[in-house]
Amino acid sequence: MPKTTKGGHARKSELPSTLQKSDAKAQRTFAKAHDAAAERYGEGERAYRVAYDALKHSYEKVGDHWEPKAEKGPSDERAKSGGPNAKGTSAEGVDANASKKHLMEVARRLDISGRSTMTKDQLVDAIKKANRRQSARSR
Repeated sequence: MPKTTKGGHARKSELPSTLQKSDAKAQRTFAKAHDAAAERYGEGERAYRVAYDALKHSYEKVGDHWEPKAEKGPSDERAKSGGPNAKGTSAEGVDANASKKHLMEVARRLDISGRSTMTKDQLVDAIKKANRRQSARSR
């Protein structure tokens, strides 16, 4: 499982594939949060959920990697409610709280067709699907 080295860097080979393609700060954020959660709750799904929640506060998933968000904060309904019994749906790393303009730009970068006529919710769903496809292809 991800562990940080003495210098505070994550061991890249232990990170999920989408983080291996992301910048060092994203890798450190995930690894440190995972290490702390694993120490508190033990290894497993809960430690990964905590680590992804910490990552999604500052990063958003674009295709097969994570990029810094313009503004830090919760990325979706589920992140707003927080905790182990969080309510709402997850946007799977898409910053659903971003402006429609930002979502349109991400959709353009991911070459999502029909984006100009989509609502904000439709853009979030289309970006989630495109992210899943790109991540699966690059594994």
